[in-house]
Amino acid sequence: MDKIQTLTSENGVVIFSKSTCCLCYAVKILFHELGVEPLIHETDHDPKGREIEKALVNLGCNSPPLPAVYIGGNLIGSTNEVMSLHLSGALIPLLRPYQTLA
Repeated sequence: MDKIQTLTSENGVVIFSKSTCCLCYAVKILFHELGVEPLIHETDHDPKGREIEKALVNLGCNSPPLPAVYIGGNLIGSTNEVMSLHLSGALIPLLRPYQTLA
């Protein structure tokens, strides 16, 4: 889907989210605590939100597809993948170019 491609190519860190999803909220808080201000696209506020979610599944995001995290234009995955990267110490190096100075 063009919207996914455009958003992820123009922004370093993008989280496709639902405003009512607790897992989405947890990932957003994690990124903020790590000093990253991602572009957050709430699919439930987008008229084409369901199409975006279907496209994310087709691109390889597990079901449920949200949150879907992109870093540097690459699909990282959903909550499980993000948390696994964080626990292994591999997430921060991916985010370092996008961290804001405190």
